[in-house]
Amino acid sequence: MRDLGVGFGYLLKGQRWVARHGKQYGFGLLPGLIALVLYAAALIALAVWGEDFVAWTTPFADDWSSPWQGLFRGFLTVVLFALGLLLAVVTFTAVTLLVGQPFYESLSEKVDRDVSPDGTAPESGLPLWRELWISARDSLRIVLRAAVWGVLLFALGLLPFVGQTVIPVLGFFVTGSFLTEELTAVALQRRGVELRTRLTLLRSRKTLVWGFGTPLGLAFLVPVVAVFLMPGAVAGATLLARDLLGEENAEEPDETEDDERVTS
Repeated sequence: MRDLGVGFGYLLKGQRWVARHGKQYGFGLLPGLIALVLYAAALIALAVWGEDFVAWTTPFADDWSSPWQGLFRGFLTVVLFALGLLLAVVTFTAVTLLVGQPFYESLSEKVDRDVSPDGTAPESGLPLWRELWISARDSLRIVLRAAVWGVLLFALGLLPFVGQTVIPVLGFFVTGSFLTEELTAVALQRRGVELRTRLTLLRSRKTLVWGFGTPLGLAFLVPVVAVFLMPGAVAGATLLARDLLGEENAEEPDETEDDERVTS
């Protein structure tokens, strides 16, 4: 259970780091704003045409009497939008990281240099196009797994009582796991850690992952909040990745040092 607090601590430390480095924070907002516009348009479309889609996929209910047809299709419309929102939360990170790959790579490297005792940061040595390809390929794999989980949770959500109590809680933990996978990929990929190895590392510290990703997933339910937390989430995930690999961190600067850094 201690790892839950440690994971949440890295989330807070990441937000504090970007607060001390305003320029990095400003650049880190741009990809999130682009992704926000795309996802807002998709969710609005789902809200407008979701009911029509449900009616089209449930022709067997055309002859049901009132109010059962309306209740049934209304329930499925709500569940469909909830599933869309869940997938949006999970895939928002993947899309934002892909759009902002150069920004977040730079931010993650600066975090590594700031906390490393010798002031250095691992570098992949790969050209940008190669890094983008690896990131897109790995993100697609994670998103596909997230989609499978989304369909499963959608089906379990139809169960009486359990679907309205246990499944939503499970959904947040699943979302937190996928968010952490995506965010730590920035630092771990730069170190040449393959996806399978990354997943093994994360699964060996599940409570650490949940402590970091689950509260972030809850915050990401509000898209605007997600945009503003994204740079700090990348910074915090870099610190978490260092923990997973057993890399030593320098002591955090005190408040006086923070003030001097901001002034300079």
